[in-house]
Amino acid sequence: MAERSPSHRRAVAPRANPTATTFIQRIRTHAPNSAKLPLFLTASILLILTGVTVTVASLGFILLMPLILISSPIWFPVGTVVLVVSAGFFSACGFGVLLVAGLCWMYRYFRGMHPPGSDRVDYARSRIYDTASHVKDYAIEYGGYLQSRVKDAAPGA
Repeated sequence: MAERSPSHRRAVAPRANPTATTFIQRIRTHAPNSAKLPLFLTASILLILTGVTVTVASLGFILLMPLILISSPIWFPVGTVVLVVSAGFFSACGFGVLLVAGLCWMYRYFRGMHPPGSDRVDYARSRIYDTASHVKDYAIEYGGYLQSRVKDAAPGA
């Protein structure tokens, strides 16, 4: 048999590894592009700042703990007063806002501008009027009956 010379060999193309190709394609699809880069940088910076903030707050709390413990008889009454004063202030502001909103609604209602909920007020007013008229009619109808019964019970009265 004749030996084949290296010049007669067929050139075989190397087979592509399908798992390597899909892995590289996956990496390329998940790689940040120019549109995702500012978002990625912003998220990274915020994450770093969060870590620094938590670390500094923890170390400050540890280092200032003796001062906090020594001055705690002062902090509790001060905190209580601040809490009560701030709650009173915010509730007064809230009631003031509610008062102004209510007055604006009433102004619009009485001017005939039909603010939201005016149909419910009109319905309630008509129900109250109807109930009052029914009670009045009932009192007129049975009023004479009750007066005659009282005379029967006490004839000398």
